[in-house]
Amino acid sequence: MNDGQPGGTRGEPAGATPDEGRARSGDAFDDALALVNGPGQPRVRPGAEAATVRAPYAARGAAAGEGGDAPYTPGDPYTPGDPYTPGDPYTPDDPFAPGDPFASDGPGAPGNRSDATGPAGADDPGPTPAPGPRPTPAAVPWHLARDIARRAVTEPPAPLTSALGTALGRTLAAPLTALTDLPSFDTSAMDGWAVAGPGPWRLDHPADTPEAGPPPGILAGHAPTDVLLDGHAIAIATGARIPSGATAVLRSEHGEVRAPSGGGRRLYAPQPVPPGQDIRPRGQECRRGDQLLPAGALVTPAVLGLAAAAGYDELTARPRPRAEVFVLGDELLDHGLPQEGRIRDALGPMLVPWLHALGVETPAARHLADDADTLYAALADSTADVVITTGGTASGPVDHVHPTLRGLGAEVVVDGVEVRPGHPMLLARLAPGRHLVGLPGNPLAAVSGLCTLAEPLLCALAGRRPAPPYRVPLAAPVHGHPHDTRLVPVAYRDDERYGLMAAPLHFHGPAMLRGIAAADALAVVPPGGAKRGNELELLELPWPAGWSAGWAPDAPTDWSASGEL
Repeated sequence: MNDGQPGGTRGEPAGATPDEGRARSGDAFDDALALVNGPGQPRVRPGAEAATVRAPYAARGAAAGEGGDAPYTPGDPYTPGDPYTPGDPYTPDDPFAPGDPFASDGPGAPGNRSDATGPAGADDPGPTPAPGPRPTPAAVPWHLARDIARRAVTEPPAPLTSALGTALGRTLAAPLTALTDLPSFDTSAMDGWAVAGPGPWRLDHPADTPEAGPPPGILAGHAPTDVLLDGHAIAIATGARIPSGATAVLRSEHGEVRAPSGGGRRLYAPQPVPPGQDIRPRGQECRRGDQLLPAGALVTPAVLGLAAAAGYDELTARPRPRAEVFVLGDELLDHGLPQEGRIRDALGPMLVPWLHALGVETPAARHLADDADTLYAALADSTADVVITTGGTASGPVDHVHPTLRGLGAEVVVDGVEVRPGHPMLLARLAPGRHLVGLPGNPLAAVSGLCTLAEPLLCALAGRRPAPPYRVPLAAPVHGHPHDTRLVPVAYRDDERYGLMAAPLHFHGPAMLRGIAAADALAVVPPGGAKRGNELELLELPWPAGWSAGWAPDAPTDWSASGEL
């Protein structure tokens, strides 16, 4: 059984021989392209000079029920109708629990249509390829699909130099190197007095200052010129430059000023003041030339502050990726209540701000009718780095994405992923430096495709380093698909015994959004499922944990001593 890790054996072309398997290059990217393009097709690396490689749609026979995340074969222990598995915590809405009406995002689910044909009746053979059956896609394991998406970008767009404020949310194209020492001179860490030597200290008026009133001090932004003599002190403000000759700073709350009978003023301390006390020495944070941040770091508000402190007026960073979202479907409404067989578009309002949260420049989503020529024109006219389509990736009579890609001469890089929900997602190269990510039409399946293919691709375009895997123990068991990876919404829970845990949420069918709306992350569930306490990789959502409706500091963990809900 494949566990979804790169290098798995599932997804090989039908009829592949052992010799064909051994003939592969051993490179994950090349092998994945070979899976998509089929035996005997040339493998072209991204960025190669050769013409685009098109997936041979007619090379293999169409399989019945390829319209989406199809129901499982007879005998599958998770096929709907099989006897209930004792201890199953997710009977009501688990896609892999028996009797669940949302058991798959298959042919009957909205947005995933079956029985694909090409657009018929059009005169132009370019935008309207001849109809015909689509072959069985060579799905790739989930981890491999994400790696392919990252590596599909052979070179991020050229960096741009701009003012600090406009670099927010972009990615450093070069290491951030200090242009000066920080701090650039010895500064006072506290309000008080700069003192020289052991006390008590004489508080003298500097030259050219009136004798009446307390002696003036050194303020931030002023450069003292007089040397502080041994046994003397002068008032100083936080952040002010330490005068030459000073050995320490005595905090204002620790000192006492007295006026002896002989005249003048004296400063006393309750205990000796060690040298260097409350002085921030020059170069304490960094020295000129030190690397502060590596290339690939995200420019956050804190990074802007650091860059300004280090002497920068401009930053050189990768441009934000530009994306367009095309929402496909005649059945979708943009306002009001569902009616007369039509439903509200949930993906347009969700995907655009999601992409904004990833640092992607994205205009408002465009709704396109189920028309091949319309889709062809929209894709041909787009200049975005990444086009994201929703729906139309399966094999239904109005699923035009595959035929349109064929008409455009696009190179299909990923055609199906071993993940539930969202199996019929795809990644294609439209032109050098331009890609299309086809998401399934079911809402949670679309989120799965966004996290699986779009997010790694966009991060690579932005020049951003991939985040290291983050693992958290499960608060309750989760069913697994027999062969595919599952992405399950989870919310963080603080357990007194085990600490931070990930609690699986209900309502995680492919057509549902209630679970992901209350989630902090998606748990990557391996084939076969996971038990309570198993540590699973999490895909954190691009907003702060705790913003979701699923989090509350005193929320119950929702499991009993037996681990059942």
